[in-house]
Amino acid sequence: MQLWLEGEESSDFSLRADRVWNSSDHDVAEVHLDDFRGQDEAISLVGMIDWILVRCSDWTMIPLENIVAAAAGSGTRIAAAISQTVDLSGAAFALQHGVDALLLHSDEELWNAAEEISGERDSVQIENRKVGESLVMANVTNVESGGVGERICVDLTERLSDGEGMLIGSSANALVLIHGETIPSEFVPSRPFRVNAGAVHAYCLMANGSTKYLSELTSGDQVAIAKPSGETRSATIGRLKIERRPFLLIRFDCDNQSGQVLVQQAETVRFINEEGNISVTSIQDGDKIAVRLSSGMRHIGRELAGEMNER
Repeated sequence: MQLWLEGEESSDFSLRADRVWNSSDHDVAEVHLDDFRGQDEAISLVGMIDWILVRCSDWTMIPLENIVAAAAGSGTRIAAAISQTVDLSGAAFALQHGVDALLLHSDEELWNAAEEISGERDSVQIENRKVGESLVMANVTNVESGGVGERICVDLTERLSDGEGMLIGSSANALVLIHGETIPSEFVPSRPFRVNAGAVHAYCLMANGSTKYLSELTSGDQVAIAKPSGETRSATIGRLKIERRPFLLIRFDCDNQSGQVLVQQAETVRFINEEGNISVTSIQDGDKIAVRLSSGMRHIGRELAGEMNER
């Protein structure tokens, strides 16, 4: 993390600074975060310029976190103007990544604190494991009643093939492949455009690799449709169907990582297993189901390197 000095090239602090900032530097866009418009302006510049320098008249974390998340992996770096020592850690460790530079005025206490925090952050090694596309077979460890709640069926504008479905889970790092309703039964016809996705709180994988809560989905959204091989494609939501239904809570683990999913207690809800697929009403402890495991964290659905534990 760099430390920038606010405009005094002759100052003794310039010897400690990675950069002396002045407003004529063409590789830096300066944005004031006085309200949501400043945040939107900063995010709109991501990927278009080397640096974005943000200033907050009344320091708040959420806009900065949103900008840090938007800039991750884009090539654009974020600098934050800080005038009080109490705000240093928040900027340096926002979303575990932090900003790429702190802009400081000439103040010994502020610089000493910033240098200490910069050393701490640079010593922290965040494992940045890329999320693989392949699915793995997880062991079902428990099946129990999940009570009654709001269930969402996702109706798409195209039909699914056998073996395809959506990736759903209570943790963004452990998503279950829930099969589309392509398989008819003696009691109900197939609905090959539908995925009975589960409870409103659950995450689903979107076509762009982000996640959304099922409750956030709307017509026109693009969701990821996955196969057991891990291959995904995009499909558009045409309608959402929300009804109160009884749930099953299914817990699973794989490679020392655990997860769970709440799905409607219905024979038409199916997971992928080693033989093809299995109804959730037939699943027992010890069965294996296809899941997508990942590491890291997410902020407003965007995937970031870092630590996150959801249970």
